[in-house]
Amino acid sequence: MLECVITPAGWVRLPGPESSVARMAHVFVYGTLKRGQPNHGVLRDQANGCAAFRGRGRTLEPYPLVIAGEHNIPWLLNLPGQGRHVLGEIYAVDERMLSFLDEFEGCPNMYQRTPLRIAVLEWEGACRAPEETPGADGTLQCFVYSTVTYAPEWVHLPHHDDYDSQGEHGLRYNPRENR
Repeated sequence: MLECVITPAGWVRLPGPESSVARMAHVFVYGTLKRGQPNHGVLRDQANGCAAFRGRGRTLEPYPLVIAGEHNIPWLLNLPGQGRHVLGEIYAVDERMLSFLDEFEGCPNMYQRTPLRIAVLEWEGACRAPEETPGADGTLQCFVYSTVTYAPEWVHLPHHDDYDSQGEHGLRYNPRENR
């Protein structure tokens, strides 16, 4: 099994004869990829690349987070300034995991990966390089999978600030393996 080792400077040391190092990117997840949610296993599966939990955060600007479609998928609509401040988790991921997530999220057709400033609420881990930690303003640049390709009526669906597939909304997510 592949083992990812993240250095104190926020790089990942990849196993193998060359024992190369790669720069990590930050990804903010707000839906089924969060811990305790149906798709979190793909972040833990090192066959997809390396991912390390770094903390919890929320969108700096409000966005509509809706649950829509026949499979009750959480969607972050790319409409900054509308909706709510959305809570989620921040992960440091390597290039291989980022590529896997692009495919997993149907990027660029279903979701688009865009950079977004995230307000960091909790941060874990040892001291990292300055570019790997929240700034003095408590924010961090992260990639997020949001969408501009949605049905117009989705804007009028209830907006959520913290997704849970078993939440009080009653809209149970239909996992891929059941479709």
